[in-house]
Amino acid sequence: MRQNPSFVLADPEEIARVIRENPWATIVSNTSDGLVASHYPVLIDDSREELSLVTHVGRPDEQLHELGQHEVLFIIQGPHGYISPGWYDPKPAVPTWNFITVHLGGVPEILSDEENLDVLASLVDHFEDRMPEPRRMHGTPENSEYAARISSGTVGLRLTPTRIVAKSKMSQNRPPETVDRIITELEGDGPYSSEGLAAEMRRVRDRMRR
Repeated sequence: MRQNPSFVLADPEEIARVIRENPWATIVSNTSDGLVASHYPVLIDDSREELSLVTHVGRPDEQLHELGQHEVLFIIQGPHGYISPGWYDPKPAVPTWNFITVHLGGVPEILSDEENLDVLASLVDHFEDRMPEPRRMHGTPENSEYAARISSGTVGLRLTPTRIVAKSKMSQNRPPETVDRIITELEGDGPYSSEGLAAEMRRVRDRMRR
């Protein structure tokens, strides 16, 4: 990902926030058979001091990616959207796309069967916590038995990245009044409205004004 000094996201806490709020990763590997990409939910491993992500893949994907043999790239994509030049001032301009994304590269650690089961349970708990009646992986003996049986078809992994490239392109190169106008448009009911992107722009705007 090409960087631009105006859009670099270097704050570790902000990078972790983006991952926590957008826990869906594209996993890319350059294998002996060429490029392979898969998509899985991820969690930050809070048991580690350094930033680490845990997830699982299906056993066919483990073989496709040749996991553990080389680097992989995890891509986390946050809110993004089209920015119309009509939201700028009357001067000639072209449209752009605002976005926030994190790239994490490294050689993943393959987890033991027990660790994999723990990761699966953590993933279920993380997403079920919002439900009115959460279904836990170990909520009943029957659920535990079922989870233990089907977990054999998955492989857990932990990525402690050796390379992190993060970018937050939120119109930082535009005048403050233009940024405010873009946020207003994104919060409206137009065809390119996006409350999530507006929230990211507000966060960047407010941080720059401090």
